[in-house]
Amino acid sequence: MTRQIHVCLLDMPTVSHNNYGLWAHPSNRHADYKSLEFWLDVARLLERGLFDGLFFADVLGIAEGFGGGPQTALREGAHVPSHDPLLLISAMASVTRHLAFAATVSTTYEPPFALARRMSTLDHLTKGRIGWNVVTSYLPTAAANFGFAAEMEHDARYERAEEYMEVCYKLWESSWADDAVLADRAGQIYTDPAKVRPIDHSGPFFSVRGPHLAEPSPQRTPVIFQAGSSGRGAAFAARHAEGVFVGGYTYDGLASFVAELRAKAAVAGRHPRQLKTFVHAHVLTAPSDALAKAKLADFNRWSRAEGYIAHRFGAGLDLARHPPERRLEDIIAEGGPGSAHMARYPHRADATVGDIIQEIGQLESKRFFVAGTPVEVADTLEAWCERYDLDGFLLAQHTTPGTAADFIDLIVPELQKRGRYRRAYAPDETFRERLLGKGQTGLPRGHPGHAWRQHRPI
Repeated sequence: MTRQIHVCLLDMPTVSHNNYGLWAHPSNRHADYKSLEFWLDVARLLERGLFDGLFFADVLGIAEGFGGGPQTALREGAHVPSHDPLLLISAMASVTRHLAFAATVSTTYEPPFALARRMSTLDHLTKGRIGWNVVTSYLPTAAANFGFAAEMEHDARYERAEEYMEVCYKLWESSWADDAVLADRAGQIYTDPAKVRPIDHSGPFFSVRGPHLAEPSPQRTPVIFQAGSSGRGAAFAARHAEGVFVGGYTYDGLASFVAELRAKAAVAGRHPRQLKTFVHAHVLTAPSDALAKAKLADFNRWSRAEGYIAHRFGAGLDLARHPPERRLEDIIAEGGPGSAHMARYPHRADATVGDIIQEIGQLESKRFFVAGTPVEVADTLEAWCERYDLDGFLLAQHTTPGTAADFIDLIVPELQKRGRYRRAYAPDETFRERLLGKGQTGLPRGHPGHAWRQHRPI
């Protein structure tokens, strides 16, 4: 059977997310991100297009690398101002029946007990349409915002994240028995106390008594996403993630990275196909090549390199301090703020500061960019899936609603003809069932969270 392509829209409740300058385009409504009706319209549109879900990115600080301060990010609207994505989901779920939602929450700055309850709440309210993108946060300003004297070292953040996941699994999977809730009106007993227990977790980072405050939700544990590009991050993804964003690699290295990731998942006791791989795809389409090229030229006129630079180098590496001829590789090798973070991402060995500034704002310079007719775009998406063993895409949004509407009206019918895209949602399926198959509502066997089921009260 032809493997269907999963598609989620990547967005963020902010002025600009990975499309800097385009917020001012006359066709773009994204400056209305403060309006609830804006987000309800987005949800309705994506459900019309049979998208898997809406994926919310998030950050907890302002990118202050470029220029040595927040001025560029503020001026360009690069992830600031922004809102909390979790507060939008219940409203968007109320106007949809099938669209799933995933939200980014950091394990470095968010207490696990509070996060576990909010995720369970959303899983109940959406009837099992919730996912969690697990991040450890990289911005130094985020550390300062939460009272840390310095940013936690990269691998230490992942050690904290490992324990964080254990706490959440205990709360979601083992604190309440499946039949703990009786809802016995005649006997006036809602919950059987014998079937609820504290988790009594004590570790290096967290001490959590429990029990979980929410009764078991449809999925118990939300679908787990992660973007593991570093060695430590990839190991974390292979162990925990059900959806992994693998776009942080060059074309040459991506196929081998995906193969290694699936192999690591197998070593960890998981079925490698229960780990779904996604890349961040930039798609421009129109009925003809000429119209697609005209759209690209138009968008490039509005695009702003400064916003992209502020985003990419937000961890502290300041390109403004270096002359145009300096190579990025040499700057990273010197060390200093942001160097370690940037060293984990691919770049051309000969790329200079001038090259980056010149190229970064042009949309066609993005990895996984395609512009063309629906047939050309569908051909490219299929080729990427086969060449790199991808399960789907996070669709980059250039304008709202234009990007999603074009994909829905032009690309979706072409993919449907090829058997690569659903023609209808399955009734009453959870987010996990959409990715892993009918009946797979809870974490599958082999996942580390599944092991905590055996500890549920009897």
